[in-house]
Formats: sequence, C-alpha cells, structure tokens
Amino acid sequence: MSKRDELIVKYAADLKDKCGMKADMDLLTKVTIGCGPSIYNKDAATVSGSDESELATVKNNFLIKKLGLSDGPKLDAGIASVMDTYGRSNRNKYRAVVYYMLTKHFKKESVY
Repeated sequence: MSKRDELIVKYAADLKDKCGMKADMDLLTKVTIGCGPSIYNKDAATVSGSDESELATVKNNFLIKKLGLSDGPKLDAGIASVMDTYGRSNRNKYRAVVYYMLTKHFKKESVY
C-alpha cells in the first residue's frame, strides 16, 4: 500500500470516527490527490480551525479557485459548519478531510 493510500484510509477513518460520515472513497481519493504534496507535510496536511488567515486561504484557494464558488457569507458559514462537524477542539483537522466535507457541503462533487 502506498503512502497516499495509507493516508486515504486514515482520512476515511477520521470522517467515520470524528464526523460520523461514511466516506465516498472515490471522491475522497480524488480530493486527496487534488491536495498534492501538501498531504505529506505535517504542517500543510492539517487546517487550523482557529487561524483566520488559514481559513481565508481555504476559502480563497479551495472554495473560490478550485470549486469556482462566488465569495460571500455562505462560504464562511460553510467553513464554520465543517469546522463544527469536525470538532473545533480536535487538533488534527486533515486538509483532505476538510476539503472533502466542503466539497460535499457545497454539492460540488462534479468538480472532481
């Protein structure tokens, strides 16, 4: 099993255990591949739910550029919803899991 495959299994377990969701493995794999090499970097692989600049990066680089959404309060509300679902106190919020949940939240699976 490759390192990426191991991470995808870990992300699926996170979705199940911490978020109460059953992962669409095909979509999770595509989102993980879309994250590129960042998934292998300890700092870049996670999202800080309390860091405003980090959340702005998620909004600008993922929601607006990747998913093609228009900026507005619904994007911030979507990010807040995902952070609440993942658990704000959870220290390790994996970027691929956050992106997967945002993709599902905004019903943008077609991008992948």
